[in-house]
Amino acid sequence: MSGDRPSPLVIERILRDRQGIWQQIVAEGDLNALTGRMLASSAVALACYGAVLGAFHSPLMALTSALKLPLLFLVTLAICLPTLYLFNLVFGARLSVRQSLALVMVAITVTSMLAVAFAPISLFFLITAPDYGFFKLLNVAILTLSALVGLRFLTGGMQVLNDHGLLAPTTSNAPAAVPAIAVPATVPAGAVPATVPAESAGAAGAVAEPVAVPAGAAAAATANGAAPDATTAPAPGQIPTQWSGQPAGASFPPGMLPPGYPPAQRQWGTPPVRRGEPTQRPASMTLLYIWILLFGFVGTQLAWTLRPFFGDPDKDFSLFRSIDGNFYAEILRTIANL
Repeated sequence: MSGDRPSPLVIERILRDRQGIWQQIVAEGDLNALTGRMLASSAVALACYGAVLGAFHSPLMALTSALKLPLLFLVTLAICLPTLYLFNLVFGARLSVRQSLALVMVAITVTSMLAVAFAPISLFFLITAPDYGFFKLLNVAILTLSALVGLRFLTGGMQVLNDHGLLAPTTSNAPAAVPAIAVPATVPAGAVPATVPAESAGAAGAVAEPVAVPAGAAAAATANGAAPDATTAPAPGQIPTQWSGQPAGASFPPGMLPPGYPPAQRQWGTPPVRRGEPTQRPASMTLLYIWILLFGFVGTQLAWTLRPFFGDPDKDFSLFRSIDGNFYAEILRTIANL
């Protein structure tokens, strides 16, 4: 949109300012007016395209198809919308009925406007190649393509609502309390043996070696006015590579501490806990794709029930036909007869 002026055509606003449409649905701002405009635009566009379909047979068929095609989409919406809304409620989504209706109406509006944009092409082939089978398959392909584009808008809108947290149950955002680990500031000199007795050296008879004492312990003792213990060995600059009783030439296993080495003096840190990992896709998004398939099956079966839309030129006009066979078998039969 140019400037701040709203477009008089709702389809232009949907195509140019789709983020604004999604934000309006999220905020539930004036959804009744928006849904009403989309409903009126869709009905007019589908009526125009239905008239083109029925024009292959007769003007009377064009009139009835102009009435039945909008009815097809609206009745399909009325049948399938409660399922979408209840799916969302079952899995904790917080979509209202108005938000669900507005989302689906965006898809139907895009579908109907794209279909009516193909009407001149359909008319061209109606005039230049008036073959019933080809004309029927051409318009089925046009409606299928238009529906796929419209459903793509529906999934995009649901994804925006998911980003705003409307498709996931309400959860507490307070971080879990992490228990504090008490780490003594100093370690008393007496808590760490200065030397290991010679009899604990094992059968190898190795000479006992001094064990590291944290530097904080000696510093604290000196600061308090107490003379450092003469039996306390000075803190080494690194972890001892051997310990008392270890055979000569054998190094200490990496990643472990020698006996008496306090845990507070570890030279490596605990791996940080990863937060903000990508979460699993909400069940509402998965069910949306299932609902789209359901919407397609209901729509095609209802179209077969409301036929004819095109009108076989070899048959007389009729408002409805007997319900026999199905939509998919008829499409395969038409392809085979081309």
